Amino acid sequence: MSPTPEPPPARPLPARTRPASRTRALLALTALLTASGLASATPVAAEDAPVRVTVNVRAGWEKAADTAVGINHAIWDTHLGSDQTADLLKAAGAKLMRYPGGSYSDIYHWRDHTAPGGYVAPDTDFAHFMAGVRRAGAQAIVTANYGTGTAQEAADWVRHANIEHDYAVKYWEIGNENYGNGHYGSPWEADDHADKSPAEYARHVVQYARAMKAVDPTIKVGAVLTTPGEWPDGITADGDAGPWNQVVLDIAGDDIDFVILHFYAGGANPAEALARVERLPVALDLLHTQIQRQVGRDLGVALTEINMTQGMNTQPGALFAADVYASLIARGVFAVNWWNVRNGIGTVAEYAGHTDYGDWGLLSSGGCTADGSACEPALNTPFAPYHALGMVSRFVRAGDQLVRAGSADPAVKVHAARRADGGLAVMLLNQDAAAAKQVSLSYAGYTPAASAQVLRFGNGDTSISTGTGSASSVTLPPYSITTLVLRPAAALSGPPAPGRPAASAITDRSATLTWPAAAGSGLKYEIHRQHGTVSEQWGETAGTTFTVGNLAPGTTYTANVIARDGSGRVSWASPPVIFSTGTPATSTCAVAFADVSDWGNGFVGSVDITNTGAAPMDGWTLSFDWPTSWQQVSSGWNANWTQTGGSVKVTNVDWNRAVAPGAGVNVGFVGSYQGPNLEPPRFTVNGMLCTTR
Repeated sequence: MSPTPEPPPARPLPARTRPASRTRALLALTALLTASGLASATPVAAEDAPVRVTVNVRAGWEKAADTAVGINHAIWDTHLGSDQTADLLKAAGAKLMRYPGGSYSDIYHWRDHTAPGGYVAPDTDFAHFMAGVRRAGAQAIVTANYGTGTAQEAADWVRHANIEHDYAVKYWEIGNENYGNGHYGSPWEADDHADKSPAEYARHVVQYARAMKAVDPTIKVGAVLTTPGEWPDGITADGDAGPWNQVVLDIAGDDIDFVILHFYAGGANPAEALARVERLPVALDLLHTQIQRQVGRDLGVALTEINMTQGMNTQPGALFAADVYASLIARGVFAVNWWNVRNGIGTVAEYAGHTDYGDWGLLSSGGCTADGSACEPALNTPFAPYHALGMVSRFVRAGDQLVRAGSADPAVKVHAARRADGGLAVMLLNQDAAAAKQVSLSYAGYTPAASAQVLRFGNGDTSISTGTGSASSVTLPPYSITTLVLRPAAALSGPPAPGRPAASAITDRSATLTWPAAAGSGLKYEIHRQHGTVSEQWGETAGTTFTVGNLAPGTTYTANVIARDGSGRVSWASPPVIFSTGTPATSTCAVAFADVSDWGNGFVGSVDITNTGAAPMDGWTLSFDWPTSWQQVSSGWNANWTQTGGSVKVTNVDWNRAVAPGAGVNVGFVGSYQGPNLEPPRFTVNGMLCTTR
């Protein structure tokens, strides 16, 4: 959620306060840019068996956008427009800066630089903000006031920015977390509209987008959605046609260019918060499926606020930042914006031997607690996530393609990016706070030179260190971020990569893939399935279409296409296509699964089982697997319900034991979830795979 700050009496920089899940000596710039000789990379004792890490460049994800590494500014921050702030953000590699700041966006009026009901610091107006953006060599993303503003006010801002001043602001959001206007029961976001429904928001988004694009047709306009699996996603309020996302996409989908999500990782401890990063790729896949279904085309995705709720200033925050930025960039998110640059001291605690100030900012505000018992370091001292952004921006640059990488140890997270100059970067995160990890690396589709540049940010470090090491092995200190930058053992050349494949004619057992041809002649195309970190080649063709058979029903597949010329040289992997097979068109059983009522972390499920065979059923067992580890059956009725791990078994009771041909039975349950709530992809009855309706 966005901030509802109250400035402390001594200085106007507020501590961030939030409802529900989120309440959140100066280092010289030259010191931040100076290598420190890899002092923190000194080998430490590691466990005996090395952790196996595999990098597969044939299994491609998305390319990084030039706006991928972003931050949030806020108009209550007195130092927003300072040269020192801009220089520090430039050094960290921030390329997209958001304004005017969270929930203030819905009370902010740009023309007179006011935010009724909130504090506005001096020298934080739009001109000061844009001066900092330009000094840092970044781009801006601006949030137009939906809560207390108008479409005309937003259109005038576009004219001021792009026509009168040539600021070339490309990305514009309509409002901030507008689902927090009280419609679902928690009112933290200002909204003067009498109707606070998603339909009313969507109707205004259409008005805003059309008015703003009439001024500058080149801009991109985004609408606020709920993050799948995060409250209030999935809830249908009284009078609504469906949940927030469904309604907004139905009404405004044709008029917007991207959607806006926010994510704050909670949990009882940092380990739980770090583990929640794994939910985001699932959430994005679910969201893209919904967008394609409702809008008929894909839309860009921006996560314009992201942070965690514990250890934000110390190494847990740094590990989270590195993992979440890399994970989201790999899935094609064009903007990931950390909340925020400065925020103010909060609850002081200790994590991994270091003081954490409960500050949502990247840089210290230099403030103290109200009772003076604790004070932050000097103004602008970078906190650990600031250095994590620096590690991310050194790991992946605009145009680099993220590729598949994995680890045999769940405490070691791995990301890899292929570079246009032939290089390969591998970022390794050791999330074990106590143990070093010896890592052994192998590469598929890439042969590195023996040595590597090694970048590292360790627990308690105050800068990123640089040194040299091996491409095949490295020791990761506890709670550390390490990046290996590799060069190929021999010069690489090959044809350009094909375009993104599209899947069509999808059945339960087959799918047809079609892709734009790569430039060149005499090319053949290899079709590869991603199977973990292993690529399984489905086949090859000289054309640009290929039908894959022998697929498993109710299964999600990720595939890439690689071009190969007559000399055997291969291209980069195409962008991926992700598709899911269906279930049999005919079977002896059919199942219809429905989410009848949802409250954000639980739901009532209904399952209709129909006997579509010729023989009566004398006793039945329904079986299915949840797609994720965070879904659970809590209780059920009209049957006996049991769950073991992720597998659910449902058996008849005496009165619904017999099911005649053409007849059916309904069973229900209460389910819970702690992430995106995906439907089971397939069901069996008495061991027979059913048609899913």
